[in-house]
Amino acid sequence: MEIFSGTIHSLEKALDYSTAKQNVISQNIANADTPNYKAQEITKNNFQNELNSAMDTYRTDNRHFAFTENEAKPFTISRNNVSYNNNGNSVDVDKEMSDLATNQIYYNAVTDRLAGKFSSLQNVIRGGK
Repeated sequence: MEIFSGTIHSLEKALDYSTAKQNVISQNIANADTPNYKAQEITKNNFQNELNSAMDTYRTDNRHFAFTENEAKPFTISRNNVSYNNNGNSVDVDKEMSDLATNQIYYNAVTDRLAGKFSSLQNVIRGGK
């Protein structure tokens, strides 16, 4: 019997994704004035596709979400085909700040859900008291 459910493992992977996205956004903002810097981004579609394919392997019912221990890592790509500044830089600070706020909301939701799972485990350990 596994002590930690697949949900906790999936939430851990969601936190990994959010942390990777935060790092990329921070790097882009820090290099907003660097000549010829090409902004990077986490490709959610590739990450999401890998996560979904990994999740499908343990489904007990088509209506249920399944969770797995397979590693799905986010992919980082550079935005080479655009240039927002005269110096060849492709960082759009407004977009980065919007992505930063969206990622923060996502991170807060995942940590809130993880805290709820641990609270449930504590309740079970205490015997429901």
